[in-house]
Amino acid sequence: MSTMTPDVAVPAAPTPGLEITRSRSFKAPIALGAFTVLAILLFLVAGRHGHSTFRLSTSTDFFTLPNAVVPTYGTGVVVTVVLALIALFSAFRSTRYQKTPIWLIALFGVLFLVGFLAWAGAGNSILVPGLLIGSLSLSTPLIFGALGGVISERVGVVNVAIEGQLLGGAFVSAVVASITGSLWIGLVSAMVAGALVSMVLAVFSIRYLVDQVIVGVVLNVLVTGLTSFLYSEVLTSQPDLNKGLLFPPFDIPVLSRIPLVGPLLFQQNVVVYLMYIAIAAVFFGLFKTRWGLRLRAVGEHPQAADTVGIKVNATRFWNVSLAGAIAGLGGAFFTLGDLGEFQKTMTAGAGYIALAAVIFGRWDPIRATLAALLFGFASNLQNVLSVVGSPVPSEFMLMLPYVVTVLAVAGLVGQSRGPAASGKPYIKS
Repeated sequence: MSTMTPDVAVPAAPTPGLEITRSRSFKAPIALGAFTVLAILLFLVAGRHGHSTFRLSTSTDFFTLPNAVVPTYGTGVVVTVVLALIALFSAFRSTRYQKTPIWLIALFGVLFLVGFLAWAGAGNSILVPGLLIGSLSLSTPLIFGALGGVISERVGVVNVAIEGQLLGGAFVSAVVASITGSLWIGLVSAMVAGALVSMVLAVFSIRYLVDQVIVGVVLNVLVTGLTSFLYSEVLTSQPDLNKGLLFPPFDIPVLSRIPLVGPLLFQQNVVVYLMYIAIAAVFFGLFKTRWGLRLRAVGEHPQAADTVGIKVNATRFWNVSLAGAIAGLGGAFFTLGDLGEFQKTMTAGAGYIALAAVIFGRWDPIRATLAALLFGFASNLQNVLSVVGSPVPSEFMLMLPYVVTVLAVAGLVGQSRGPAASGKPYIKS
């Protein structure tokens, strides 16, 4: 006689090696704490008295926004207290294995900036639209370069040659526009020049399997040397080849007269408007189209992409070339949209900052654009502070964009993973 026993659910033993591990990262709290200490030293210990004025409107606006007049020392005290609270909250979240939200870091940055501007502009007025317009102007080539970097790295090729693509586009666009007398032909020639530099990168890294970082650095040096030589030997003796043609600003009716936003976004030249289109097109193309799906598949898992019929190396070659064409537009902005003529080494390391924006933006076109805007703002801040007579040494302001770049990439961005196959050549078995 057998005894029947009811089924009893027995909990499964944990699978060895699959335990969930949690790690705490204190990068964000440390960075925020360092800036809080800096705020204490600047705004409280070395606090300045008086009032700071922020002018928010221009003469072309539909209506005039009132100036924001704030007490300098009081603003510093309030900002410092709030910054300390945010830093403490970030540390508390880290002890609980939680990340600091990106919006909170952004809020911290905005508050620190307000306190710093109030402190630096004590007794003076700061034209906010002018500050923002200058920042957008300096950010435009960085954004074009960052968009090209995102496409290139998403498809699996590390694009260190952004500097060379920007400089090549700037040189060729100035010369071609001067010869033909057409700004539009000069703009197209900048894309061709950037694409040619990218094709060299693609051929050596894809076909001949040369280290992509080394090829990129060599291309930057090559283009810098070549354009500097041609400038010294040709353009200086034949000024007709560097006439200084410039796209005029084009005001979009109605929108250009919106206070604060209008002068910033809708009183720009053609190259800036093309930048708006490029940002939307790259984002939509990468994440909403078949082209973007194939591109990202090649950058993440080229073997799997190959098995479904995608030509990996051909996809990489043409998309790296497209990335160079987009970066070439950023080079054209230097000559056809801003300065009006070519000058030696006029990019001044913008390509490397654009590459940092790609990493800081986690290989996403929108985030990379925001990172480029941050770096452009840091670059323009030195110009504004020199006008208002800031006590900050000019040498520090000159290095500010690069300090922000290092802090953004190493301190506040946290851990980020690029495309899995980026930088790895694909050899079909």
